[in-house]
Amino acid sequence: MKRWKVRKCDEKLAADFARRCDLSLLTLKVLVSRGYTDFQQIADFFSETELSDPFMLKDMQAAVDAINSAVDNYELICVYGDYDCDGVTATAVLYNYLESMGANVMYYIPEREAGYGMNPHAIRELAEKGVSLIVTVDNGISAHAESELIAELGMKLVITDHHQPSEKLPKAVAVVNPHRIDCPSIYKELAGVGVALKLCAALDGGNYEMVVEQYSDICAIGTVADIVPLTGENRTIVKKGLLYIKNTENPGLNFLIDKSGVKRDHLTAGSIAFQLSPRINAAGRFGSPLTAVKALLSEDEEDAENYVDTLMTLNNQRKEAEEKILTEILKYIDENPDILNNRVLVLAGKNWHHGVIGIVSSRILEMYSKPNIIISIDNDGLARGSARSVKGFSIFKCLREVSDLLEQFGGHECAGGLTIKEANILEFTRRICEYADSLESVPSVSVECDLLIRPQEITVENVKGLAALEPFGAGNSQPVFAMSGVRIDRIISLSQGKHTKLDITYGSMRLQALIFGKGPDKLSFTTGDAADLAVHLEINSYNGTESVCVKVVDFRPHGISQEKYFAAKDCYEKYSRGETLPEAYLRKINPDRQELVFVYKFLKNFNEISADDLYLKLNSSSFNFCKLRICIDAFVETGLAAYTPSTQNIKLLPVKNKVDLENAPVLKELKNKICKGGR
Repeated sequence: MKRWKVRKCDEKLAADFARRCDLSLLTLKVLVSRGYTDFQQIADFFSETELSDPFMLKDMQAAVDAINSAVDNYELICVYGDYDCDGVTATAVLYNYLESMGANVMYYIPEREAGYGMNPHAIRELAEKGVSLIVTVDNGISAHAESELIAELGMKLVITDHHQPSEKLPKAVAVVNPHRIDCPSIYKELAGVGVALKLCAALDGGNYEMVVEQYSDICAIGTVADIVPLTGENRTIVKKGLLYIKNTENPGLNFLIDKSGVKRDHLTAGSIAFQLSPRINAAGRFGSPLTAVKALLSEDEEDAENYVDTLMTLNNQRKEAEEKILTEILKYIDENPDILNNRVLVLAGKNWHHGVIGIVSSRILEMYSKPNIIISIDNDGLARGSARSVKGFSIFKCLREVSDLLEQFGGHECAGGLTIKEANILEFTRRICEYADSLESVPSVSVECDLLIRPQEITVENVKGLAALEPFGAGNSQPVFAMSGVRIDRIISLSQGKHTKLDITYGSMRLQALIFGKGPDKLSFTTGDAADLAVHLEINSYNGTESVCVKVVDFRPHGISQEKYFAAKDCYEKYSRGETLPEAYLRKINPDRQELVFVYKFLKNFNEISADDLYLKLNSSSFNFCKLRICIDAFVETGLAAYTPSTQNIKLLPVKNKVDLENAPVLKELKNKICKGGR
């Protein structure tokens, strides 16, 4: 079960805003709940003004002068990019623009094995090729040693980047980065490709018209892929890019859209995030990022299609590698179930592909709602790791606490990376767990609901009005609404039990709701029950008739106390780790025989069920989650049931002999601790 966080809305303020503009009241309530409490903030959010003057970026004029000088003298310019989607798109945009200027230009992107950013080997190689000027995109802000080497070799350097700089900047003719402390630009959240687009506009005299028409499609892809906030200028870039991308003249992009199965008339920022950018990223993960650049730059249709076909193949390899690693992790968890009682999961394996451990980390976070670190051990005794976390638990701070064991590390609150010697992994794991245990609590994955929606607010007009908030993405997610006390009228299986459709009544509203990825057997409610739903609201059009489509994000029986659930779950994990609990706690989690029999009989209703779903289906005030898990442990220890830790599923086994549940080790130990006053 995930924690729900339902924001509050100042309804009087939203109503006041509604009198001052033509946005729907529901749209304004979403904005107010998100902290837009000043009317000017709302006006700024929806303003479709042109992008700000590119010369507002510090050092932009110096960058333009250096590039123009190199173009005029036909000196060899190298666009030095990065292997992720942001870096690839930024490379394609700047290279193509410089080529159209008649520049003597090449591009270079390091392979993932060479590591992020600039490296001495590549710099020397570029010098040997006669490069006079290096222009970085999406990297370079931390290239202090490399910038010195560039100067020593007689080359010039222009840095364009969007990552956080240190106090001292690298040695360069120009350092264009909105995050520079002395940069007067208004908007700071550009992706690397956004900075590259502004450089192209500056090279065009500060005029955006041509570069936006030519490159906003590619720029939108890199911006969405880099998960920068889709607010301000990023919102403008993506909105314009979505207009152009549907009718793009870029051959490679056209093939990528068609072969990815994207419907052009429904192409959104979500289409980019989940269908287009993963295929571009696959080149840097499993092949060469140059394949992706060439796919975006090729003017010959046959070549473009071949490059895109390679991207599709590489993306399939990425999926296979991802599943292989995940399978190994789940097997390890089944063999070492106690690991799931840790507040932070540390999982390591041999020769896991570095290009996908970050994706696997995200999937583990979603599966177990816990911060985690996935480590791949190489044959040379070194290991690289990728970490994912949630707001409220800084994985960067966590890594900093154990930095004496690391060769390298970096990141921010919700994601990080590290390099560690294989010999230090066990101590690293112990120290990570020790640090997490020292905290009062560690947050888990949550469902953020914008507001509790009333039945009368679910109208076609209101839901259509939400489209004004698009494009959705980081910093501007698709609205999620909480619906409380929905009556379940009918449950319909879809796609042979893969999905579910519900007929529901919410107040006076009769609606249909879709649950993707869960069949009727995975639901924690039945026909006639009351449930709480967290949902997206969309418009469905059929035969010229529009209706509201409810897509369920999460669900639970009505009346469940999530605070009691999370407190009891934390209690179970503490008990399982051997931590001392007060005697009063131990008494509350100790099931009597009648309760054990009740749970056992209830389990007979299911072939197999997860502990969470069992708890939700029980929906009993007398059963906390910890007590339920103690019951399950007792059944498993006495051979009455089998439990699969990786899926957290339990199923009853055939009874061969009479079983004395009170002799289950978990119950005997619990009673013994109660007798000793909790010790």
